[in-house]
Amino acid sequence: MTKVQKIKGFADLFPDEAAKYTFMESCAREVFSRYGFGELRTPILEKTELFQKSIGEDTDVVGKEMFTFPDRKNRSLTMRPEATAGVVRAFIDSKIHQPGNISKFFTFGPMFRYERPQKGRQRQFHQIDAEIFGADEPQADAELILMLKAFLNAIGLTKLTIEINSLGCHDCRPAYKQALVDYYESKDKANFCEDCRRRMETNPLRVLDCKVPTCKALVEDAPVITDHLCGECETHFADVRAILDGAGVDYVLNPRMVRGLDYYVRTCFEVTSFDIGSQTAVAGGGRYDGLVRNLGGPDCPGTGFACGMERLALLLDDMALEAPDFYLAVVDKEAANEAMLFAQALRDKGLTGEVSFSGGSMKSRMRAANKSGAKTCLIMGGSELADQTVTVKDMAGNQDQETLDRKLYLASL
Repeated sequence: MTKVQKIKGFADLFPDEAAKYTFMESCAREVFSRYGFGELRTPILEKTELFQKSIGEDTDVVGKEMFTFPDRKNRSLTMRPEATAGVVRAFIDSKIHQPGNISKFFTFGPMFRYERPQKGRQRQFHQIDAEIFGADEPQADAELILMLKAFLNAIGLTKLTIEINSLGCHDCRPAYKQALVDYYESKDKANFCEDCRRRMETNPLRVLDCKVPTCKALVEDAPVITDHLCGECETHFADVRAILDGAGVDYVLNPRMVRGLDYYVRTCFEVTSFDIGSQTAVAGGGRYDGLVRNLGGPDCPGTGFACGMERLALLLDDMALEAPDFYLAVVDKEAANEAMLFAQALRDKGLTGEVSFSGGSMKSRMRAANKSGAKTCLIMGGSELADQTVTVKDMAGNQDQETLDRKLYLASL
């Protein structure tokens, strides 16, 4: 019979690798709570129009990468390709917003994009996401960057580069877009890739985000957004930088950074690392004032970030799984039931461990105990079953062993 294989781009995470994700989630909960964020869990499936309206139909994510399908009533559904849109939708549905109130949420879980699988990037991938609603002040942007840095430091990552930029607002960006169009028209459009030729008409900023080497070379001398900011955007960006400077955060100004999603305005940022190989973004985000309103909610500002957990996992050392307290070796199958009940009594006491289930030679059972890494090997055979005892072997110390009454052993724990 032909075996069923996993889907390309969908990874199985066994305990040693899953431990990294559990560790990151635990650190996120601890760090984010210090900044007043609460956990929110949103569905994996959303209506397709949510992402079309938020991310933008001209983006690669919506145009090429989403897992979209009709349900039984022929409604178009999409497996979430990113977290922010779903968090915004949940925020709107909850009707919790009141003028002057600030809401802070974090979430994590699987996301889905149909793209070429590669190191640190799968078709099912995981994100840690944080969002602030109701604050249009630059201090909110700075707080997110500070919190992101604190989280990355908490999981042991320090060799990182923080890049920041301002994308302007809906008032000053049109003039910059026109400056870009004028620049592109001065070039031979045939030298740009097909996607960029289309983006010149639909979203000129997205050309700056192209990874094709020839396109990157063609835009090296393109106008930069920071030369076209209005007074309010300049002040906003200056305040963000002032807070980062005051907190001693090293960062790089990158006027070419536009991010890959259409909803960003003003502050945007990325955290990159060279430890994976070539320079790779492991986290990023920015401000998205107007997105809540565009999705049918109140005119409420927002800002947030997301971390790619697969890429972060590549930067983490292998996690040492905690050694179990015991391994209960059954060397006589008649003792198997009694051994299972004794193991349950140990677990009720708060100990961790496993049972070999059935009988076997002492040599094979001791090999299994050593492989488990348990601190103590408990042995039950025919004599222990008859005498209501258990043989206890110290696996971490001098390897001494003694046979004890089971009830007394339990009472001593």
